[in-house]
Amino acid sequence: MSNRPRPALLILAYLAFVSLGLPDGLLGVGWPSIRATFGVPTEAVGLLLTAGTIGYLTSSVAAGFTLARVGVGWLLAGSTALASLALTGYALAPVLTVMIVSALVLGLGSGAVDSGLNAYAASAFGPRHMNWLHAFFGLGVALGPLIMTSAIGAGLSWRWGYGIVASAQVLLALAFVLTVRAWTRTPAPDDSGAAEPIAAPERVRIAATLALPAVWTGALAFAVYVGVEVGAGLWAFLLLTQGRGISATVAGICVSVYWGSLFLGRVVQGLVAERLGSAAVLRGSLIGMVVGAALVAVPGPGALAVTGLAIIGFAAAPVFPLLTLTTADRVGAQHADRTIGLQIGAAGLGGALLPAGIGVLISRFGVETLGPSLVVLSLLLLGLHLGSARRGRATAGRLSEV
Repeated sequence: MSNRPRPALLILAYLAFVSLGLPDGLLGVGWPSIRATFGVPTEAVGLLLTAGTIGYLTSSVAAGFTLARVGVGWLLAGSTALASLALTGYALAPVLTVMIVSALVLGLGSGAVDSGLNAYAASAFGPRHMNWLHAFFGLGVALGPLIMTSAIGAGLSWRWGYGIVASAQVLLALAFVLTVRAWTRTPAPDDSGAAEPIAAPERVRIAATLALPAVWTGALAFAVYVGVEVGAGLWAFLLLTQGRGISATVAGICVSVYWGSLFLGRVVQGLVAERLGSAAVLRGSLIGMVVGAALVAVPGPGALAVTGLAIIGFAAAPVFPLLTLTTADRVGAQHADRTIGLQIGAAGLGGALLPAGIGVLISRFGVETLGPSLVVLSLLLLGLHLGSARRGRATAGRLSEV
């Protein structure tokens, strides 16, 4: 029979993903004013980013291992409340040190929400909603700058931007508290839209989860994927201006096209994945990323690189949500929550380290190293996926014989 997620839970999940993206957008626009308020150098933003990353990695991994005991509803409610507390700390911070501590707390709250919602969605939502959830994260990133720009443009302090988002987080946390019992696991629709009853995941030892090679190859795949996504967006402007002779204004628009293609791809390919199946869309998307990276790597006019970036963005769009959705196929349902937590943590780590590594290559060998770097990473990602998919089929075959 047909299995549709509850509309109220879907709306809350979408809003939660919007809330995950909002703080990222706030900081970029607000930092010049924040820096002036506290009288600190520009590079001091690295302290906030480092603290936030530490908190995010810690909680996203921990959430995967504690989700079964705490429950999805209480995890989301408590973590969202923690994030609202952190954002209130941003808004009221008298010194930068308070903001740094608040960044750590915000990372703890955001990482748990990200891990918990991804784990829930992987077992309760189909490919379409999984893609759309991640599209709403991009919407949150886009709304953050608008909120902060509106506050500063109205003559208000940057603190108002964080205060507005903190207030929204309080309401979201309250909504999670009121619906805490509704966040129970239900079978996710398969690629045809039908749902088959599934047994509750069997509890297994943590060591058994960590001993699975597919857990670690999956985590590495997430790190590489986010490294490509963030690295392309971070260094594209430099490539287009210094390497391909495009003006700063046009290059900025082209970078926006890249991020826009990522958002559009998740909306469109969410529907495609439901029709063609997650496995087929994943393979096509990973191959598309290699093709787009190759176009960026080929020396030529700026339009060629821009086309490659747009292809990377559109092709990459469903990879993160569909890799999350198919986690249980690779490691088994009883290991899925823990594995998703590790994958989300690895994604954060890869998003920090790999783009920084590309930056080191660019500083030593020139901006044209961006394209080859993206090609190598995209090929590595394709190889990791094909290898883990084969292991997943072999594991499923052994389990069916038991």
